[in-house]
Amino acid sequence: MLKDITIGQFFPGTSPLHRMDSRAKLLLTIAFIVMLFLAGNIYSLCVGVAFTFLSYVISEIPVKMILKSLKPILPIIIITSILNLFFIRTGDVYWEWKFLKITSEGVNTAVFMTVRIICLIIGSSLLTYTTSPIDLTDGLERLLSPLKKIKVPVHELAMMMTIALRFIPTLIEETDKIMAAQKARGADMETGSIFKRAKALVPILIPLFVSSFRRAEELALAMECRCYHGGEGRTRMKQLRFHLVDLVATLVVAAFIAGVAVVNRLAG
Repeated sequence: MLKDITIGQFFPGTSPLHRMDSRAKLLLTIAFIVMLFLAGNIYSLCVGVAFTFLSYVISEIPVKMILKSLKPILPIIIITSILNLFFIRTGDVYWEWKFLKITSEGVNTAVFMTVRIICLIIGSSLLTYTTSPIDLTDGLERLLSPLKKIKVPVHELAMMMTIALRFIPTLIEETDKIMAAQKARGADMETGSIFKRAKALVPILIPLFVSSFRRAEELALAMECRCYHGGEGRTRMKQLRFHLVDLVATLVVAAFIAGVAVVNRLAG
């Protein structure tokens, strides 16, 4: 399960999405999220689904990455679907037993919310799949640069967010190694009551915390040895520039958002 978590991973490539400016990708990711929440019915949500599918085709990211990104959130999707299925009681009744009832509105809402969550996760994951941590830091810092006028430490915030994102795969790999080592010593983490399994996690959490603090200290020492002192006077080897692909992507996203609005109006 831990190996299936792909949050924060970057997959190098030469697709149009990989060549886009990181600032454009950040803004268009926000626009994509807005698009999904603007969808008011299953028909307009299909426009968002089409956009997500098109984005993955263009990005050339393997389909197995989509499945991997969904595995960790599968329990959340199932719980959300069940809650919507049984707790929405309007519409035609399909099935009823004591206090449980499945209605047409409950089914529609469950499907709608499930599809929205899936699109939200796999669509947003494309940002880190196609953008290196350095580009992501630079893009985030440039977008937040107006806040420097009110003394907000923009560079430090962007650096911390990117380091945290980058450390997710590292910590997942470290957790997997610790679990394998504990199992080799006879630790049982998969059987017994929930309290017993929770107690079995203690030998994992303590080494993980120690390892995390050690890595953070090593990173801080490495940055200090390289005379890192924030964004003041910092130069960049790679300058961020908008290109034709960014303009085309912006127009495509705008067209899909307009499509969602039109379908909402027609279906409403």
